[in-house]
Amino acid sequence: MKVESELNILGLHNFALNDITIHKRDDSAMITTNMFIDGEFLNSYWGDGIIIATATGSTAYSLSCGGPIIFPHANSIVITPVAPHNLNVRPIILPDTTLLSFEVESRSSNYILSCDSRTEVINKLMRFKVQKAPFELNLIRLNNESYLSTLRNKLMWGLDARNY
Repeated sequence: MKVESELNILGLHNFALNDITIHKRDDSAMITTNMFIDGEFLNSYWGDGIIIATATGSTAYSLSCGGPIIFPHANSIVITPVAPHNLNVRPIILPDTTLLSFEVESRSSNYILSCDSRTEVINKLMRFKVQKAPFELNLIRLNNESYLSTLRNKLMWGLDARNY
């Protein structure tokens, strides 16, 4: 995924393999994240933030916040709210061809934008866009490993917890 803003805040490092996160600062009140899909308003998310995750990132921070697991070839992204103020707000899965736009409001006038492990503190109202990057990455897959076996092992699926 790729992030674009009028101030080019992340410079040349505006790509993420896993996720892009909009998050409140540690000492601030909740933020309001207004989200647009292909230019049309979808929702205002009140809470600690929002995660935009790829299939690769769906098993990380997004999963820990209640997001779904997305298989690598699903060609999807997931939007997962972080500690939403409204209980009716749930993760949403979108095609990875979607152009997302965001405007963030905060009483303290600052929030954090992270692109994988790179973070920037944003201290003003800014509109930015997130979309699929114009390139792909090749990942190494070991012959004796599959996506399903990795999921089973890391999430301990199929194991009886009473035996451990």
